[in-house]
Amino acid sequence: MTIKAIKLFQDGFMVQPFAFGGEEGPAAFNPAIRYRSSLQNYLIDTGKEVILVDTGMPDGYPGQVVEEKTMLYMGEKISDYLPALEKAGYASEQVTKILVTHKHADHTGALKHFPNAKIYASAAEAQAKELQLPNVVPVGFTDGPYANFPASQTICEGVRFIPAPGHTTGNSIVIVEDGGLFYLIHGDVTYCDEALYANKLSVVYEDKAAARKTLDMVRAFIATHPTVYVSTHTPLGWENLEAKKVVDLDNPPAVIAPKEPKMRKTATGKYVCSVCGYVYDPAVGDPSQGIAPGTPFEKLPEDWHCPHCRQPKTKFGKA
Repeated sequence: MTIKAIKLFQDGFMVQPFAFGGEEGPAAFNPAIRYRSSLQNYLIDTGKEVILVDTGMPDGYPGQVVEEKTMLYMGEKISDYLPALEKAGYASEQVTKILVTHKHADHTGALKHFPNAKIYASAAEAQAKELQLPNVVPVGFTDGPYANFPASQTICEGVRFIPAPGHTTGNSIVIVEDGGLFYLIHGDVTYCDEALYANKLSVVYEDKAAARKTLDMVRAFIATHPTVYVSTHTPLGWENLEAKKVVDLDNPPAVIAPKEPKMRKTATGKYVCSVCGYVYDPAVGDPSQGIAPGTPFEKLPEDWHCPHCRQPKTKFGKA
């Protein structure tokens, strides 16, 4: 079994109120404290088939303009998804299955490039418009409990798909067993590993009570299994993976300060959701909410929200 990171963005940051403020509120935390951020998804090579866990941002994602209010900056783009996959040593034709942790664009952006792969998503998440593809397989988690998780689906020997609702209603995680270790690939149960150790929820969830229950179950699993915590939005995800570093919840790693971001001097007129990566393009508008083409972001109604993750205008930044 081989697990590899598909690296897409690097040298970003997130602020503590974003990463920790889901329950106490952002005001309880220090915006001057920043944690490293990145974007990577993962590949599982079982020796018999190639399985992807999520598929990054859509091609042509414009990137973010870093502002004082920016809460999450994924960093500088390294690559679109398919070239990154090829750099990892794999062709798109080799992929047989894709496991989608949740619907957000930074996890589903390249699904269209894999028309011959089976795309697995929880039955709840499979209802999302981002997953209206003919090769999506809704998962009912019918294979019974797994450790302390009440339900699971066996994808193949050593790979389990497990419901983990909260961040989105149909959120899921993937656990890979190999060589006596458990690799927990989780999407966005936390945005940074520092939040896992501190037992804090991010500000992004569709169901806060469910998100709390999921984080509690993840931490309980980690406490009883030698677990490598494989994250999407922090370089600790691939660093932990490459080092096979097992989580010790009583001994958090030292925090490494993020690099200062490269400042972008010009904006495109587009705006990007700092939570899920959706790009508002004034030339297109937002037909789902009755916003006509040609409507500048500044003219959107105050109650307008991201059509993908339902975050308010305040969570958007210049692209």
